[in-house]
Amino acid sequence: MKTGKITKIIAIGVLSLWGMLLPTEAYSTSRIKDIADFEGIRDNQLVGYGMVVGLNGTGDNIKSINFAKEGLMSLLDNVGINSRDGQIKSKNIAAVMVTANLPAFGRQGSRIDVTVSALGDAKSLQGGTLIATPLFGANGEVYAVAQGQIAVGGFNASGNNQSVTKGVPTSGRIANGAIIENEVDFSLNEMKNIRLALRNPDFTTSRRVAAAINALLGEDIAKSIDPSTITVEIPALYKNDIAGLMTKIEQLQVQPDQIARVVIDENSGIVVIGKDVKINKLAIAQGSLTIKISEIPFVSQPIPFGQGETIVDTMTDINVEEGNESKLSILETGVNLQELVNGLNALGVSPRDLISILQAVKASGALQAEIEVI
Repeated sequence: MKTGKITKIIAIGVLSLWGMLLPTEAYSTSRIKDIADFEGIRDNQLVGYGMVVGLNGTGDNIKSINFAKEGLMSLLDNVGINSRDGQIKSKNIAAVMVTANLPAFGRQGSRIDVTVSALGDAKSLQGGTLIATPLFGANGEVYAVAQGQIAVGGFNASGNNQSVTKGVPTSGRIANGAIIENEVDFSLNEMKNIRLALRNPDFTTSRRVAAAINALLGEDIAKSIDPSTITVEIPALYKNDIAGLMTKIEQLQVQPDQIARVVIDENSGIVVIGKDVKINKLAIAQGSLTIKISEIPFVSQPIPFGQGETIVDTMTDINVEEGNESKLSILETGVNLQELVNGLNALGVSPRDLISILQAVKASGALQAEIEVI
C-alpha cells in the first residue's frame, strides 16, 4: 500500500475519533407506536372462577373454606355426580381465580395465556390441573374458556420443625391455556378517523406527533386537540387501507418532550433527575452532627471489714462531634443535570442526604423542576 493512502486512512481515523470525543447534545427520538396508542385497539381483561384438581394434599381445607366445598360440589353436579348428601374430605382441590388479557382482534379459536391464583388456604398449586373455566369480560359475556396443567415457579417444602418456601407456589400460569370463543366486534374499515392517545400527555409532544403525520401525508389532516389526543382524518387514498395508514404512522420518529422532574423514592433512597432540571444560583452546605452516648458499668465496694454495701452503677460518657469536612458550595444559575450531580458529589453527599438537599432547594424556590415522591 502506498504511503499516501496510509496517511489518508490514519487521518480519517483520527478525525472520526475526534468527532466522537466532541461534546454533542443528544436528542432521543422514539417511534409513535412506543409513545402512543390507537384508540379502540387495546386488550380486554377477562376473569373467571374455577377449580384446580390433582394437588398432592396441598389444596384447600374444604371444612373451613366453604366456597371451595360449594365449587367442588357444583363441579361434580355438572358431571352427574350427587355429592351433597356425603361428607367430602379431599385436600387435593383448590378454588382459584383465573385471569387473562384478550388481545385486540383476537379471533375465535386462537389461544391466549392465563394466570391462575389460589383463593383459599391452599399451600401450593404445583401439579394441579385447571378444570374448564369460562372467562368473562366486563360486560358479563363469556369470551374464552381456560383449562390445562398449571406451571408454578415456586415451591413449598416442610418437615416437622422447618419449612422452606421459594417464590409464590399459590400462583401459576398456563401457556396458551384458554381458547377464544367470542370476538370483540370492531372493524377498522368502519372508522371515520383515527385517534391517538399519548401514554405521557404533553402539549409539545402532541403537536410534534401531529406535525410528523402531516409531513408524512402532505396534508393538514392531523390535529392536536389536547395534551394526550391527536385526531387524524383518513385520506381518500387510505379509505380501504386503514391498517396500512396506521403502520406508516406508528413508524414515524418523534422527539417526546417532558417537564423537568425529580423523582424520589424515600424508602430505597433512589433519586432520578430529568435532563431539563435547572437551579438558580444558591449556596449549599452539607454537614453532620454526631452524638455518641456510652454507658460504662462500674462496681463500688466498701473497704474490708468496713460498714457499707456493694453498689453497681454506670458512668455515662457523652461525646458530640461535628463534621470538620463540611463544605459550602456555590452553584451558578442555570446549572444542568451533570453540573448539579457533580457539585453534590463534590460535597460527599449520600443518596439520603441528596433527597433532603433537593427538597430544601425546592422549598427555597431555586429548583426549577417538579419533585415527585413515591
